[in-house]
Amino acid sequence: MRRMTLQGSLSHDAYCAQLLEETTKFREILRDADLSATVPTCPDWTLADLARHVGGAHRWAGTIVATRSATAVDVADVPEGDGPGGNDAAALDAWLAAGVEQTVAALREAGPDTGVWTWSPVQRTGFWARRMTHETVIHRADAALTAGAAFDVPPEVAADCLEEWLQLCALPLFTARLAEPGGQLFGPGRTIHLHATDTPPELNAEWLLDLTGDRLVHRRAHEKAAVALRGPLTDLLRVVYRRLPADSDGVEVLGERALLERWLERASFQ
Repeated sequence: MRRMTLQGSLSHDAYCAQLLEETTKFREILRDADLSATVPTCPDWTLADLARHVGGAHRWAGTIVATRSATAVDVADVPEGDGPGGNDAAALDAWLAAGVEQTVAALREAGPDTGVWTWSPVQRTGFWARRMTHETVIHRADAALTAGAAFDVPPEVAADCLEEWLQLCALPLFTARLAEPGGQLFGPGRTIHLHATDTPPELNAEWLLDLTGDRLVHRRAHEKAAVALRGPLTDLLRVVYRRLPADSDGVEVLGERALLERWLERASFQ
């Protein structure tokens, strides 16, 4: 059986720095936004709810790391995990800043290889540095869409964020959902090519998703597939995470659109 590593392309220090940077950019969007506005890509939440979700996730992961917990931590046991209620922008901003600083301090002190509980096969602190970075990237996209703000991500971070999601989709936890009866996702000839059109060759920002077996197998490659999704890397990332429609300007679908749509419907992650 293939060993699951969930290997990232950035260093532990780079993930920690990027987590701080992404949270700063997230906070900047919220400061000038209507926190009561509904988030179109998370319609059960307002922007204030989104902020509490992000900050709560930071503090939850930070608590796991700081306590070296070998089991899941109940969210009720996370200090100040709920955040301030209501739409007080200053209070939410201060809570987000303090929480991410605590989490990054814990991650840096622990290093990437300390054993802790995670919901993945990789039971190490490095998982949380990478996961919280990309969690924040995607929810910053939600906030930017809601507030009408610009959204961009460093190419190496966007590529790693997309790569991580494909790695997660190959875990048994997600494979079971992808293979639910009636999904018609896996089968002969079912392949998807993701192609970033605005990155240098050395970033290797192309992926082949092979669904011809009973689980996802993916690789970084330029190969012909049943359907191809082409566009700027940040747009590809948002389409894959269902933060942007596949028929948006600048994004091109070539081939079996129905297969791509089935994949996007099944491989969803909030």
